[in-house]
Amino acid sequence: MSARRINRAGTSRYGVTRVTRAGIRRTAPAGVLLAAVMVLGGCGSQDSTVPAAAPSTAAPAATPVTPAVAAVALTITDPWVKTARKGMSAAFGTLVNNTDAEVTVVSGASPLSPKIELHEVVDSKGKMIMRPKEGGIVIPARGTHLLQPGGDHIMLMGITKAVKPGAQIPFTLTLKDGKTVEFTAVGKDFAGGKEDYRPGMDMGDGHGDKGADMGESDG
Repeated sequence: MSARRINRAGTSRYGVTRVTRAGIRRTAPAGVLLAAVMVLGGCGSQDSTVPAAAPSTAAPAATPVTPAVAAVALTITDPWVKTARKGMSAAFGTLVNNTDAEVTVVSGASPLSPKIELHEVVDSKGKMIMRPKEGGIVIPARGTHLLQPGGDHIMLMGITKAVKPGAQIPFTLTLKDGKTVEFTAVGKDFAGGKEDYRPGMDMGDGHGDKGADMGESDG
Protein backbone atom coordinates (compact mmCIF):
# COMPACT_ATOMS: atom_id res chain seq x y z
CA MET A 1 0.00 0.00 0.00
CA SER A 2 1.38 3.48 -0.88
CA ALA A 3 2.28 6.13 1.66
CA ARG A 4 -0.25 8.45 0.09
CA ARG A 5 -3.15 6.10 0.75
CA ILE A 6 -2.09 5.67 4.32
CA ASN A 7 -2.04 9.41 4.87
CA ARG A 8 -5.57 9.70 3.58
CA ALA A 9 -6.62 7.22 6.17
CA GLY A 10 -5.25 9.54 8.80
CA THR A 11 -2.04 7.74 9.73
CA SER A 12 1.38 9.31 9.30
CA ARG A 13 4.30 7.47 8.07
CA TYR A 14 5.57 7.29 11.67
CA GLY A 15 2.57 5.18 12.76
CA VAL A 16 0.80 7.98 14.69
CA THR A 17 -2.94 8.32 14.09
CA ARG A 18 -4.08 11.77 13.22
CA VAL A 19 -7.55 13.01 13.94
CA THR A 20 -8.98 14.70 10.92
CA ARG A 21 -12.17 16.70 10.45
CA ALA A 22 -13.50 13.98 8.25
CA GLY A 23 -12.83 11.44 11.01
CA ILE A 24 -14.70 13.55 13.49
CA ARG A 25 -17.64 13.83 11.14
CA ARG A 26 -17.66 10.09 10.64
CA THR A 27 -17.37 9.16 14.33
CA ALA A 28 -19.75 11.75 15.75
CA PRO A 29 -22.94 9.98 14.60
CA ALA A 30 -21.66 6.75 16.15
CA GLY A 31 -21.20 8.45 19.53
CA VAL A 32 -24.68 9.92 19.41
CA LEU A 33 -26.07 6.53 18.53
CA LEU A 34 -24.26 4.94 21.51
CA ALA A 35 -25.66 7.57 23.87
CA ALA A 36 -29.17 6.96 22.53
CA VAL A 37 -28.78 3.22 23.09
CA MET A 38 -27.64 3.83 26.65
CA VAL A 39 -30.63 6.08 27.32
CA LEU A 40 -33.03 3.54 25.86
CA GLY A 41 -31.37 0.80 27.85
CA GLY A 42 -31.83 2.80 31.02
CA CYS A 43 -35.52 3.35 30.25
CA GLY A 44 -35.96 -0.30 29.51
CA SER A 45 -34.56 -1.29 32.91
CA GLN A 46 -36.94 1.12 34.66
CA ASP A 47 -39.96 -0.20 32.78
CA SER A 48 -39.09 -3.78 33.75
CA THR A 49 -39.32 -2.99 37.46
CA VAL A 50 -42.40 -4.70 39.03
CA PRO A 51 -44.47 -2.06 40.82
CA ALA A 52 -45.06 -2.56 44.54
CA ALA A 53 -48.27 -4.37 45.29
CA ALA A 54 -51.03 -2.16 46.55
CA PRO A 55 -52.22 -2.80 50.13
CA SER A 56 -54.90 -5.48 50.17
CA THR A 57 -58.38 -4.23 50.88
CA ALA A 58 -59.79 -7.74 51.34
CA ALA A 59 -61.26 -8.50 54.75
CA PRO A 60 -58.98 -10.61 56.98
CA ALA A 61 -59.81 -14.30 57.27
CA ALA A 62 -62.22 -15.01 60.06
CA THR A 63 -60.69 -16.57 63.17
CA PRO A 64 -61.97 -20.15 63.63
CA VAL A 65 -64.47 -20.33 66.44
CA THR A 66 -63.72 -23.00 69.02
CA PRO A 67 -66.89 -24.96 69.72
CA ALA A 68 -68.16 -24.73 73.24
CA VAL A 69 -67.30 -27.65 75.45
CA ALA A 70 -70.38 -29.80 75.88
CA ALA A 71 -71.74 -29.90 79.40
CA VAL A 72 -71.09 -33.07 81.34
CA ALA A 73 -74.26 -35.14 81.16
CA LEU A 74 -74.14 -36.28 84.78
CA THR A 75 -72.47 -34.93 87.89
CA ILE A 76 -72.70 -35.80 91.57
CA THR A 77 -72.77 -33.34 94.45
CA ASP A 78 -71.58 -33.99 98.00
CA PRO A 79 -70.44 -37.59 97.38
CA TRP A 80 -69.40 -39.52 100.47
CA VAL A 81 -68.67 -43.07 101.62
CA LYS A 82 -69.60 -44.54 104.99
CA THR A 83 -66.53 -45.22 107.14
CA ALA A 84 -65.87 -48.91 107.74
CA ARG A 85 -62.99 -51.15 108.82
CA LYS A 86 -63.94 -54.12 106.63
CA GLY A 87 -66.83 -55.89 104.92
CA MET A 88 -69.30 -53.62 103.15
CA SER A 89 -69.84 -49.94 102.74
CA ALA A 90 -71.89 -47.66 100.51
CA ALA A 91 -71.54 -44.38 98.63
CA PHE A 92 -74.10 -41.58 98.63
CA GLY A 93 -74.67 -38.14 97.14
CA THR A 94 -76.98 -36.37 94.71
CA LEU A 95 -76.89 -37.30 91.02
CA VAL A 96 -77.53 -34.27 88.78
CA ASN A 97 -78.68 -34.62 85.15
CA ASN A 98 -77.49 -31.63 83.09
CA THR A 99 -79.21 -32.65 79.84
CA ASP A 100 -82.70 -32.48 78.32
CA ALA A 101 -83.05 -36.27 78.28
CA GLU A 102 -83.11 -38.80 81.08
CA VAL A 103 -79.80 -40.40 82.05
CA THR A 104 -79.45 -43.94 83.41
CA VAL A 105 -76.56 -45.19 85.54
CA VAL A 106 -76.13 -48.91 84.90
CA SER A 107 -72.98 -49.80 86.88
CA GLY A 108 -70.19 -48.52 89.07
CA ALA A 109 -66.56 -49.30 89.86
CA SER A 110 -63.96 -48.35 92.43
CA PRO A 111 -60.51 -49.61 93.48
CA LEU A 112 -61.96 -49.85 96.99
CA SER A 113 -64.15 -52.82 96.07
CA PRO A 114 -63.92 -55.75 93.62
CA LYS A 115 -67.70 -55.80 93.35
CA ILE A 116 -70.03 -52.81 93.24
CA GLU A 117 -73.79 -52.90 92.73
CA LEU A 118 -76.51 -50.28 92.44
CA HIS A 119 -79.01 -50.96 95.21
CA GLU A 120 -82.38 -49.77 96.36
CA VAL A 121 -84.33 -50.17 99.58
CA VAL A 122 -87.98 -51.14 99.09
CA ASP A 123 -91.00 -52.19 101.10
CA SER A 124 -91.62 -55.92 100.75
CA LYS A 125 -94.67 -57.21 102.63
CA GLY A 126 -94.38 -54.54 105.23
CA LYS A 127 -90.62 -54.92 105.65
CA MET A 128 -87.86 -52.73 104.21
CA ILE A 129 -85.36 -54.78 102.28
CA MET A 130 -82.38 -53.97 100.11
CA ARG A 131 -81.96 -55.38 96.58
CA PRO A 132 -80.16 -54.65 93.30
CA LYS A 133 -81.93 -51.91 91.37
CA GLU A 134 -83.28 -53.41 88.14
CA GLY A 135 -82.56 -51.27 85.10
CA GLY A 136 -80.15 -49.04 86.96
CA ILE A 137 -80.69 -45.61 88.48
CA VAL A 138 -82.66 -43.21 86.27
CA ILE A 139 -82.17 -39.46 86.62
CA PRO A 140 -84.88 -37.40 84.87
CA ALA A 141 -84.06 -34.67 82.35
CA ARG A 142 -82.73 -31.59 84.14
CA GLY A 143 -83.49 -33.38 87.38
CA THR A 144 -81.71 -34.95 90.35
CA HIS A 145 -81.71 -38.28 92.15
CA LEU A 146 -80.74 -38.65 95.79
CA LEU A 147 -78.52 -41.49 96.97
CA GLN A 148 -78.96 -41.84 100.73
CA PRO A 149 -78.90 -44.33 103.61
CA GLY A 150 -82.17 -46.24 103.63
CA GLY A 151 -82.68 -45.49 99.90
CA ASP A 152 -80.87 -45.90 96.61
CA HIS A 153 -77.10 -46.18 97.01
CA ILE A 154 -73.88 -47.49 95.48
CA MET A 155 -72.99 -50.69 97.30
CA LEU A 156 -69.35 -51.68 97.88
CA MET A 157 -68.77 -55.32 98.80
CA GLY A 158 -65.60 -56.77 100.32
CA ILE A 159 -63.77 -53.46 100.62
CA THR A 160 -60.03 -53.81 100.13
CA LYS A 161 -59.04 -51.42 102.93
CA ALA A 162 -60.56 -49.51 105.80
CA VAL A 163 -62.46 -46.34 104.98
CA LYS A 164 -61.47 -43.62 107.42
CA PRO A 165 -62.93 -40.13 107.85
CA GLY A 166 -61.60 -37.85 105.12
CA ALA A 167 -60.44 -40.71 102.88
CA GLN A 168 -60.54 -39.92 99.14
CA ILE A 169 -62.29 -42.75 97.28
CA PRO A 170 -62.39 -42.64 93.45
CA PHE A 171 -65.44 -43.93 91.59
CA THR A 172 -66.47 -44.46 87.98
CA LEU A 173 -70.09 -44.68 86.93
CA THR A 174 -71.08 -46.14 83.56
CA LEU A 175 -74.15 -44.77 81.81
CA LYS A 176 -76.59 -46.59 79.57
CA ASP A 177 -75.09 -44.98 76.44
CA GLY A 178 -71.62 -46.25 77.37
CA LYS A 179 -70.22 -42.95 78.62
CA THR A 180 -68.56 -42.79 82.02
CA VAL A 181 -68.54 -40.31 84.86
CA GLU A 182 -65.71 -40.10 87.39
CA PHE A 183 -65.84 -38.56 90.85
CA THR A 184 -64.17 -38.77 94.24
CA ALA A 185 -66.14 -39.44 97.42
CA VAL A 186 -65.01 -38.54 100.93
CA GLY A 187 -65.00 -40.97 103.86
CA LYS A 188 -67.55 -39.88 106.43
CA ASP A 189 -68.89 -41.26 109.70
CA PHE A 190 -72.57 -42.07 109.49
CA ALA A 191 -74.57 -41.06 112.55
CA GLY A 192 -77.63 -43.14 111.62
CA GLY A 193 -78.47 -46.72 112.51
CA LYS A 194 -76.38 -49.64 111.30
CA GLU A 195 -78.49 -50.66 108.36
CA ASP A 196 -77.94 -54.21 107.23
CA TYR A 197 -77.14 -53.70 103.55
CA ARG A 198 -77.09 -57.36 102.59
CA PRO A 199 -79.48 -57.88 99.65
CA GLY A 200 -82.85 -59.19 100.76
CA MET A 201 -82.23 -58.67 104.48
CA ASP A 202 -84.85 -57.14 106.75
CA MET A 203 -84.02 -53.51 107.53
CA GLY A 204 -87.12 -52.88 109.62
CA ASP A 205 -85.38 -52.24 112.92
CA GLY A 206 -82.44 -50.36 111.42
CA HIS A 207 -79.87 -52.71 113.00
CA GLY A 208 -79.95 -56.18 111.44
CA ASP A 209 -77.03 -58.56 111.78
CA LYS A 210 -74.14 -56.60 113.31
CA GLY A 211 -71.62 -59.00 111.83
CA ALA A 212 -72.73 -58.33 108.27
CA ASP A 213 -73.85 -54.71 108.23
CA MET A 214 -72.20 -51.92 106.26
CA GLY A 215 -68.87 -52.55 107.91
CA GLU A 216 -67.81 -51.61 111.39
CA SER A 217 -67.77 -47.92 112.12
CA ASP A 218 -64.52 -46.24 113.16
CA GLY A 219 -66.47 -43.83 115.27
